[in-house]
Amino acid sequence: MPHLHPGDPIDSLQLTAINGQTIDVPHPEALTHLQFRRFAGCPMCNLHIHSFVRRHDELRQTGIQEVAVFHSSTADLLAQHAHAPFALIADPHKALYRQFGVEAGWHAIWDPRSWPAGVRGLLRHGFGLPGQGESMLGLPADFLIAPDGRVLAVHYGSHADDQWPLDELLALAKSLAPSKA
Repeated sequence: MPHLHPGDPIDSLQLTAINGQTIDVPHPEALTHLQFRRFAGCPMCNLHIHSFVRRHDELRQTGIQEVAVFHSSTADLLAQHAHAPFALIADPHKALYRQFGVEAGWHAIWDPRSWPAGVRGLLRHGFGLPGQGESMLGLPADFLIAPDGRVLAVHYGSHADDQWPLDELLALAKSLAPSKA
């Protein structure tokens, strides 16, 4: 599928999180941040996800439903991220990746801009190799979706560590949230 753009509608989805909870995307009353990460043991993804775990209360206070998709199995995600206070979606066959136009390529890991985060992630979380069906070549992507299903903002990463930092997401959400008249 081609890339989505701000203003594009998405079809309503019911996803099953790794804890068995059903998640509606979009959320009927909150903004949804749908983030696509690489594989469960990815050092850069672990750094990123842990920053969202630490500051999850800020996401909720801003009115954001957080949903993170990995092209990993449920078992691999539970082994790495069972403690996450938000929905993690296992998509080992990359159906959602295709639906949202999220890509992969060698530039994911060969781009030197991703290397510092890779080293920090290795030092903090250890070395995680991709499991069966996973790939180091995945690229991240972020979508901010309104309750009516419109894409408010989107970012397709150009390398493995190219995603919205939490502060940027919070600022986007505050500036783009539908006004409550």
